Amino acid sequence: MYTISLSRTFIAQRTDPDADQPRAHVYRAELMLEGENLDSQGYLIDLEEVAIQLEEAVAPFRDKHLNMRPEFEGENPSLERIARVLCHKIDETLYAPDVLAISIKLWEDDRIWAAYDLEREEA
Repeated sequence: MYTISLSRTFIAQRTDPDADQPRAHVYRAELMLEGENLDSQGYLIDLEEVAIQLEEAVAPFRDKHLNMRPEFEGENPSLERIARVLCHKIDETLYAPDVLAISIKLWEDDRIWAAYDLEREEA
């Protein structure tokens, strides 16, 4: 199985359920794509296109208060939930029949992260 990965950082605020004030976090979204087949050029997928899609997935959260985003209405925007939302956003826009799995590892700092994995149907 081949795996490629790229990442983007963004700053966003969120208010924890037991806090009064929002707190800014510097998040790093690490996207991993897996598949068994390469194209005729020897690539799993065009990384430049994936970089654009990852940027588009994190852009609505950049410099925003996540508790106010519709994706988290009625939910605490925990690290785990943010990773899930990002993973599904990538899956919705990614045309890559050879990509069988998508993972987002979302780092809150240099030691804390959460991940969400999504397996795709084979084409």
